[in-house]
Amino acid sequence: MSGTRRGSGVERTIREMFADAGVRGWLHVAELDRPSAQVTIDPDEAVPMGSVYKVPLMVAFCRLADAGEIDPRERLTLEPPDRVAGPTGISILQDAVTMSLRDLVVMMMSVSDNTAADALLRTVGTSVVDEVCRDLEMPDTRIHGGVAGTWDRLLTETGTDSLPAAMARLTSNDDTVPEVVYNPLSKAATTPADMARLLRAIWTGRAASPERCAFMREVMGRQPWRHRLASGFPYDDVTVSGKTGTFGSMRHEAGVVELPDGSTYTAVVFTQAARADSVLPRADAVIGAAARTAVEELRGNAGT
Repeated sequence: MSGTRRGSGVERTIREMFADAGVRGWLHVAELDRPSAQVTIDPDEAVPMGSVYKVPLMVAFCRLADAGEIDPRERLTLEPPDRVAGPTGISILQDAVTMSLRDLVVMMMSVSDNTAADALLRTVGTSVVDEVCRDLEMPDTRIHGGVAGTWDRLLTETGTDSLPAAMARLTSNDDTVPEVVYNPLSKAATTPADMARLLRAIWTGRAASPERCAFMREVMGRQPWRHRLASGFPYDDVTVSGKTGTFGSMRHEAGVVELPDGSTYTAVVFTQAARADSVLPRADAVIGAAARTAVEELRGNAGT
């Protein structure tokens, strides 16, 4: 199977699933070892990616470590003024924290710690991350300063004077959010196809050295969130590794699904909800359901 045709049965099914959940969806699910076997929906359309930007940042860090340009054991002390807003990790602590760079990667990838990610991005450099994306054939991916840059621009775009006020506007169904807020040209943005290529490079050992790729796979497997991609595969013998991303009405996950028979799939699902509510369980769950539908389609066509 070389990919689904526009209007194919599985594509129609997944589009209906997205519509029933009240979201617009983008999807790229493919066999790891045979990437031409894929199910896709608008895979080359760029969208703001939220915390999914932490995956290429992790790869850039690992490549610098491979080259000896960064010592993963180097320790940084992050003072309270260094905090970047976020619901987890160092972002919610009140005192100084000292941690190695590689442990900051673990915090960034496991609990999506925004402060850890910002410290790493300042160490690695935005231009280095963008260069890694070019080298790994991700032409439509740009970081644009990560979450800190997104928060700074958001105040201007929403006409507010604080991040809580800006976020309140994004999650209000009574306000019209300016179109520029979700413009991928001014945000950390990517496409499902780009992220699928990056995940494949990590899982096949091409993104960095074998040692560093094993580290990246391990930390992505430590993400505790089970309400998106993993919700479609609720079995002890299925391994789901991934990175979520959330920005306003957008809910994403990019990950890898490993089945007990050894078959492995890259799965990237991005969504944007019609409603602005911060809690929309169906919008989260459809990410896993859509990915599972695509995986089942590929398994049913294996060898054809």
